[in-house]
Amino acid sequence: MISFFDVTKRFPGGQVALDRVSFEIGAGEFVFLTGPSGAGKTTLLSLILRQDLPTHGRILVNGRNVVSLPRTKIPFLRRSIGVVFQDFRLIPRKTVFENVTYLPRILGLGSEKQRTLGYETLRRVGLAHKANAFPLELSGGEQQRVAIARALVNDPAILVADEPTGNLDEDLSDEIFELFREIHLRGTTVIVATHDRDRIRRAGQRVLVLHGGRLVRDGDAPVENSELEPVLSRGENGG
Repeated sequence: MISFFDVTKRFPGGQVALDRVSFEIGAGEFVFLTGPSGAGKTTLLSLILRQDLPTHGRILVNGRNVVSLPRTKIPFLRRSIGVVFQDFRLIPRKTVFENVTYLPRILGLGSEKQRTLGYETLRRVGLAHKANAFPLELSGGEQQRVAIARALVNDPAILVADEPTGNLDEDLSDEIFELFREIHLRGTTVIVATHDRDRIRRAGQRVLVLHGGRLVRDGDAPVENSELEPVLSRGENGG
C-alpha cells in the first residue's frame, strides 16, 4: 500500500528532513507516526501525498511510483487518500454538507449522487443532523468530524491524519480516535501522526518513531511511555 525505500529529503541550505527512511505499510493497517518537533513527520506525510519530492529514494503508494508520477496523474493519486488536519480547514461560508461534498462537486458528480454521498458520510460520523449548519456553529469536535467526513466522502483507500486531536480536549480526542478505529475496521489504511504518548500506548498499534529525520523505531507491540520518552521529550509540537 505504502512503501518507502531509502528515502532522503534535503531542503535548500542542506537541512536534512528525512535520512534514509525505509518502511512498508500494508493494506488495512493502522499505524501511528510520532517523534519530536522537527523529526520529519510532516515531511513524510507530504511525500505520501506527492506535495513534495524526495531528494533520493523511491516511494510507492497504491502501487504507483509517486516520484516519477506525471503531474497530470497527481490528482488521481490524491483522490485515493483522505487527509485530516489539526486545524480542520473547513470553508466557513459553506454549510457542513457543502464542505463534505466539495470534492464530489469538483469531480462533476450529479446532484443526486452528491446528496447520497454527503448524507451517508455524515451519518458515518454522526452529524447528518448538522448538514445545514455552518462550521462556526459547531464545537471543535464536531468540526473535526466534518473534516473527517470530507476526507472519507470519496471512499479513499488511505486516511492520513496530521495531529488530528491537537486542538481538542481528552474526551473529544477519545471520540475522534474511536471514529478512526471504526474507519480502520471497515478496511481503510489509517496513518495518524500524533504526540499523544498515552494514546499510542493504549492503542497497541504499530508505531513508526522518527527522530532527527531517521526512523528509530518500527514496532507492532504496545509501546510503553518509557520507550517513547527519549525521542519525544525534546519537543512536543509540530512535525
